Amino acid sequence: MAVAPRVRRFTVDEYERMVDARVFAPHDRIELIEGEIIEMAPIGPPHESAVDRLNMLLCRRVGDRAIVRVQGSVRFRALRSRPQPDLAVLRPRADYYRASGPTADDILLLIEVMDTSVDYDRRTKAPLYARAGVGELWLVDIPAGLVEVHRDPAPAGYRDVRTLGAADTVTPRAFSDLTLRLPEILG
Repeated sequence: MAVAPRVRRFTVDEYERMVDARVFAPHDRIELIEGEIIEMAPIGPPHESAVDRLNMLLCRRVGDRAIVRVQGSVRFRALRSRPQPDLAVLRPRADYYRASGPTADDILLLIEVMDTSVDYDRRTKAPLYARAGVGELWLVDIPAGLVEVHRDPAPAGYRDVRTLGAADTVTPRAFSDLTLRLPEILG
């Protein structure tokens, strides 16, 4: 009787134990997505500068009302996932999430900057974030010069998706006083 091979999916706890045991090299760019350890796309200068620009803008404008985390992981235990979004704007917490990492309930805004990872971020990560219940996701599409704003998560994906161009502005739901012009975001 032939038995088909099966993929062994890891839990978030198992993955974190591997990280703690230094199974992976510090420079490995990996994340846990639905139980699978995924190598992340390499990042280049356009991606790095967009992340730096957004980090500076958000830190200045949200101040101490939130924690702006750059390329740190978030935990979605039920989905066996520990992705590393480019930016996560998190509810303030006295320990800065040292005791336990942020979950969907802690996330005010997630941002993925897309340069070489456009398909992966749209087809894999955006639906994952929706299933996790992340209320607002921005996909910054560097090659196209656009920002996709995803809101109202549901198990099948985001119900409200808007594509914004160079003449547009965007205001995160969590910060009604913060309006960004797309040229500020895209550079």
